[in-house]
Amino acid sequence: MFGRLEVLKKCLFYLLLSLPLSVVSQEKYTIEGKVRLADLRENSDQILLTLWPDQYVLKTDKEGRFHFTGLYEGAYKLRVEHVGYTAQELDISLEGNDVDLDIELEIESYAIEGIEVKGKQPAVDNLIKAENAAMPVTVITRREIELMGSRRLDEIMKEQTGVAVVNDIASGSRAIGVQVQGFSSNYVMILIDGQPMLGRNNGNFDLSRISVTNVERIEIIKGASSCLYGSDALGGAINIITRHGAITPQTHASLLYGSLNTVDATVEAETPFANQRGSVVVSGNYYKTDGFNTDSKYMIGGTTIPPYSNYSFQGRSRYRLSKNGTIGFTARYTEGNSEMVNMWSDEWVNEDKQTDRDLNLSASYDHNFVNGIRSMSRYYFTRYENEMRANWINQNALIGAEKFGQQVHRIEQQFAYAPFSTLQLTGGIGGSLEVMDNQDLGQERNLNTAFAYLQAEWQPLTRLRTTTGLRYDHTNVYRGRVSPSLGIQYNLSEEWLMKAGIGAGFKAPDYKMRYQVFYNPAANYMVVGTDQIREVIEALDRSGELSFQNSYMLNLTAGNLKAENSMSSNVGFIWNPNNRLRAETSIFYHHIANQINAVAVGNGTTVGQIFTYRNLPRAANKGFEMSIGYQPLENLNLSVGYQYLIAKDLSVLDSIRAGNYPYNQMINNPITGESRPVKAGDYWGIEDRSRHMVNLKATYEYQPWNMTFNLRANIRGRYPFQEINGNQFIDEYDAFVPDHTLLNLTIEKRLWKNKLTLRLIADNLLGFTHRYMPGQPGRVILGGLSYRWFKE
Repeated sequence: MFGRLEVLKKCLFYLLLSLPLSVVSQEKYTIEGKVRLADLRENSDQILLTLWPDQYVLKTDKEGRFHFTGLYEGAYKLRVEHVGYTAQELDISLEGNDVDLDIELEIESYAIEGIEVKGKQPAVDNLIKAENAAMPVTVITRREIELMGSRRLDEIMKEQTGVAVVNDIASGSRAIGVQVQGFSSNYVMILIDGQPMLGRNNGNFDLSRISVTNVERIEIIKGASSCLYGSDALGGAINIITRHGAITPQTHASLLYGSLNTVDATVEAETPFANQRGSVVVSGNYYKTDGFNTDSKYMIGGTTIPPYSNYSFQGRSRYRLSKNGTIGFTARYTEGNSEMVNMWSDEWVNEDKQTDRDLNLSASYDHNFVNGIRSMSRYYFTRYENEMRANWINQNALIGAEKFGQQVHRIEQQFAYAPFSTLQLTGGIGGSLEVMDNQDLGQERNLNTAFAYLQAEWQPLTRLRTTTGLRYDHTNVYRGRVSPSLGIQYNLSEEWLMKAGIGAGFKAPDYKMRYQVFYNPAANYMVVGTDQIREVIEALDRSGELSFQNSYMLNLTAGNLKAENSMSSNVGFIWNPNNRLRAETSIFYHHIANQINAVAVGNGTTVGQIFTYRNLPRAANKGFEMSIGYQPLENLNLSVGYQYLIAKDLSVLDSIRAGNYPYNQMINNPITGESRPVKAGDYWGIEDRSRHMVNLKATYEYQPWNMTFNLRANIRGRYPFQEINGNQFIDEYDAFVPDHTLLNLTIEKRLWKNKLTLRLIADNLLGFTHRYMPGQPGRVILGGLSYRWFKE
């Protein structure tokens, strides 16, 4: 026993002796080096380096060099990645000396070695590679999300080139949806870790429901993506990849507070276990904000966007069962509550309450066989619920109540195999059972789906890569559909890369579009499914509650909603002369048959407008995008993005040219009172689409103060909101949202070895609001801090 005490005393003595040495050793070091590309092309500013556990992210300079400075002794992991090349992860130990590295990235290979598949993978639980899809792909990194100061998904999307965020007039003021290259939210699938999210309101997915806490990156696929993801991806997909894996135990807490009493609080934690064989990542977020009124001229009290609160919890765990097998689990739960009061007059005051709940559970098993085949088995369950109740307060009368539930069981088996070093095959089969239990739909309704797909990535030449995809989906309600796609990437020279793609998509109408009767008391309008619209209009007419009926549009829509089909094509070029300059441009054309669009068919005496859905026989979205990134100084990055878009119903143009009713009516100028015959040039296009959109961004890092300034301007040209003059198509005299600029600024200051971050966020500095944009608040100022602790 005394011997143990002597040993303990010696240990304590040496510990005390080492304390001043440890204080002295808190010297700062540098990890630097150079990254080269194996095919001898000039280095690009798209070579991304991430240093853990500090979460530093930077890109190489024009010579391919990089510098991580101000580092303390300890163990680090460095990941180096570039699209088209095999990513590298290096373990680095800083022990009294700086480290200088020489790294070479090899052209991406698909040979399977040990337990890892060579090449960059979009996620640990999905073998499909979105970045090699036939359609254009944009990736938003975790660091970019931090610099935007974004709290919800819609705030990120509105700052991306080719992407717009709009309030869907048929889905309620809470429904903040996304639009991608002219495709509305109905056609853009939202996924988390490759699994589709539920909870669409009349086809629109409300992006403001999703917190961006614990997000590793976001992938945006522009154009038909049904080949990868199925029906709802007719116009594109947004895949949110959450954080996975852990190198060292660490926690992160952040708090933001500001205008509209907005509170955004997040706690994250991650840790490895079982000697790095397993990892756990968990996070929790609470978000609250007051409502606001963008329509004060017509609404004397209340809000157009209600006070809203949301909390969410999510976690991921992975464990390597054996050398070749890894099991993973994911869980996510969110709940949002809102309560809106609208005062149209002293007597007519209504109140509505709404609750959304989301539950997502998934499990996966990843196995590598000795013959080179990789297998991924995935099961997914999601449940979405929505409850809404509205009342006239002074009259103590119920306006309406709705409870909607939807759940999906989904199972999928994926395989990846590389029979040759230049060929990678990825395939899968699966099925899902979807159940909807809405009282308003009369009965519980099921939708069963089976699917199979195959994607082949072939590199016949060093400069040429092709991606071919084929998917078949079959449901118990609509016929089976085949969705093919083809993508090509060709290096014209060391500086020029050409990309082209073509793909097909399809989308079947959901049950709400056919059967639901939905009343929005806040905006005082009704949305009725096409199979119910004639019955509802006739009932309102018999009771004397119908003031106007558009008989032509009613006959066109009632009981006549068809599935949609699309064909997307794009051609683009990337110019990368050096590491400081990168320019990209692309031309796109999307042809849609039977595109579904909301349309007004009447007005009530107490209810305002009455909407249903119609098919546009032939529609087209066409235009071009361009983006330029330039680094004039080492710490200054500038970028500009521009989209030109024409989105029109081609059948309207044909009818105007042919002089068919109702498109042969006179055009009336409400200002001068003049009338003239209709010309094809009078047709503006489809609602909510701007012809011109510009995104500007400047990021400056002032290293002496360890501060970062991020200024962004989102400029959007005017766009039509609604047809109001009765000629059944959008012309220049209808209701428009004016052109406007949203100017946003984020200032970030890092302290205490970058563990503490102070952040100031100013959104919409110019204070733009408009009654046709109920989801866009005025100027919002937020301040906050975040702290990251990790085991050193």
